[in-house]
Amino acid sequence: MKYYDIFDSENGYSTGTLLYFEREKAFIVELDDGLDEWTAPLLFTAYVKRGIFTIPRDVSLAWVRERIIPSNRQNINQILKNHKLKEYDEIKFLEISEGKCSQDSLIVKKAEVLPEYVKKRMLHNLSDVVISDDSLLGFFKDDTVRKVPFEKLYLMDGAEKLKNNSQLLESGRVGAGGYYVTFNNSIDIPAAGLYKAGTKLPLKKSDFLNFVRKNILDTSEVCGMLECSRQNLAYMLNKDILKPIKEDVKGNLYLKGDVLL
Repeated sequence: MKYYDIFDSENGYSTGTLLYFEREKAFIVELDDGLDEWTAPLLFTAYVKRGIFTIPRDVSLAWVRERIIPSNRQNINQILKNHKLKEYDEIKFLEISEGKCSQDSLIVKKAEVLPEYVKKRMLHNLSDVVISDDSLLGFFKDDTVRKVPFEKLYLMDGAEKLKNNSQLLESGRVGAGGYYVTFNNSIDIPAAGLYKAGTKLPLKKSDFLNFVRKNILDTSEVCGMLECSRQNLAYMLNKDILKPIKEDVKGNLYLKGDVLL
């Protein structure tokens, strides 16, 4: 992750922080808490009016693209050559231009440390997510676990397309930096919204990890526990005496409780 200060050179103060996640090539803008609709960058005023200071990745990318040479520029190949770039790269052009734009006095410069308000907000980002039959289970970086029923999920901006679409729901995964859950890499649900909407469970991620370590067995462990061969285990599977919780050509996984019953 790289981070940059969004500095107002005319008024002499920082308006926020731009985060860039190299693997996903995703941008997230974190605005300073002290901004209002008059001091926030124009593209973000609607969010600030609603009390939202963490800007979604699509809007953050749109803001970046407003401040750099567009990829469809007629002489883009010559520009790439002049800057010794093999391909178009938003972050490279942003660093070259410092994000200067004729429409405002903002510049973008590399930062050495993350502001405390960004670190604090990141505690409400996701570390993992599980999509179940009727809800989303979010594991957050403050070590809380929250359950969001689909009824609440569908009410969030952009999530209505997930309704009655099990394949799309199953595609859900944690996005860049844990800032959102993305479905098919096209529908993003902010982690902050899930954190607020979810019911806190009296569990931690470490509880789930301990359960997995102590109660999930592979084929070899099951054979050892039952003192049987793989052939005998295969016979039990065929007769539905034992059922795996996950099947794979390289071996199945089983619940310890099912094996001991």
